[in-house]
Amino acid sequence: MRALQSRPSKKRHLGPECHQALQLLARSPRGATEDMLVLGHGFSRDMLAMLVLAGLATVMTEMLKAGGPTIKVERMQITDAGRRALEG
Repeated sequence: MRALQSRPSKKRHLGPECHQALQLLARSPRGATEDMLVLGHGFSRDMLAMLVLAGLATVMTEMLKAGGPTIKVERMQITDAGRRALEG
């Protein structure tokens, strides 16, 4: 498993969509897939990418095998910086 993460960002105000996405990630201990966030919750891919680039979220990649071929699963997870942004 590897983690992709950017440098922590400077403090800035979160828009409502970013705030909602971070709240959802904070309630999801294993994270959420991009498709679930985009298709299931209506978040834009650009906004999710901005969260990662700002250091508020990270993408965890793991390889899973469940009886068939091995597949790559990428989940977004909130970072400590993301949790602090929700608090402040």
